[in-house]
Amino acid sequence: MGLILGYRRGSNTQYPGQVLVSAPIDRKGIYSLVGTKVVARDEYGNVYVGRVIKVLGSRNPKLVVAFRGGIPGQLIGRPVIVEKCVLR
Repeated sequence: MGLILGYRRGSNTQYPGQVLVSAPIDRKGIYSLVGTKVVARDEYGNVYVGRVIKVLGSRNPKLVVAFRGGIPGQLIGRPVIVEKCVLR
């Protein structure tokens, strides 16, 4: 589980296809989530699928998740599911 915090932003640019997600995982374990699938659902039943592309920050790290086509602003503040797959 995670929580969408907002769009990834620069000083002059907002990236609507990428969002910041907080995950309740320790700092060392959060790097293992890079490449995993993330699923977000809205109240109408629409499903948005994305991937974790990188970790942002070192003291209080957040996940940067890229969604195909972006997500609507109504999903900011809503929970997402981070699907951790086990590789053998």
